[in-house]
Amino acid sequence: MKFVITVSVGFLASGLPLCSAWGDMGHETVAYIASNFVTTATKTHFQKILADTTTDYLAAVATYADTYRYTSAGLYSKPYHFIDANDNPPTSCGVDYSRDCGTGGCVVSAIKNYTARVQSSSLSAANVAQAAKMVVHFIGDIHQPLHDENLDVGGNDIDVTFNGVSTNLHHIWDTNMPELYAGGSTLAVAKKWATTLTTAIKTGTYSSDAADWLTGIDITDPVSSAMIWAQDSNAFVCSTVMPNGVSAVENVDLAGAYYTAAMPIIEEQIAKAGYRLAAWLNLIATGSTGL
Repeated sequence: MKFVITVSVGFLASGLPLCSAWGDMGHETVAYIASNFVTTATKTHFQKILADTTTDYLAAVATYADTYRYTSAGLYSKPYHFIDANDNPPTSCGVDYSRDCGTGGCVVSAIKNYTARVQSSSLSAANVAQAAKMVVHFIGDIHQPLHDENLDVGGNDIDVTFNGVSTNLHHIWDTNMPELYAGGSTLAVAKKWATTLTTAIKTGTYSSDAADWLTGIDITDPVSSAMIWAQDSNAFVCSTVMPNGVSAVENVDLAGAYYTAAMPIIEEQIAKAGYRLAAWLNLIATGSTGL
């Protein structure tokens, strides 16, 4: 039985992915990493916008956009969680904004739109707060490789198993693999994983790479900035997500060697998302990445 059976009919008809990037725990991890890198001024700025002075002020809103899109008011936002790269994995991967964004918008246009809204001096406080929540979420989304891919509805139509449980390729990247690795799905697990990844960025595995993660970041050109992130993520569809094509993963239990190969990429993408989110929020609040 397919994991998404209860909701698949309506969403397959619209061609939209069925899962949320990284699941709740992954999004919260991204937000906690960002919290560890924003400047004091940025922290104060967004705590005021979000009316939350706790240390969880970003993590607490990291999954808002996923909940909102299933409300009647938020139906319009469903396409904002992904960009459908019409490429040809594993032979070739690549994202093109004009080709792939779609008339209903995409994650790249959403980052542009909500960045402008969170900077607005004319919108209501409620609308600015909502925009901040969207930015936090969508910068997480764009770093999940299958949110930058059109093939088989971003992998939602590729049936796999994971530790004996029937699901789909998209879902194991969102949820099964990160949660198995991190040890659960709670906010506490997310915070602990974020602490580990923060250390890896500051002094560990990623310390020599982090500066390069901000190459091309430009708050005045959100589309170009977000496209760098989308292209970076999409490349992993060919190299890691399905390097040997759909047939090599379909109806296969991917909890073994596949999981072992995928987890370093998942960790790196979540680390990148948190670091880039911090830089983006710093740019919004202070005009500088602060990193």
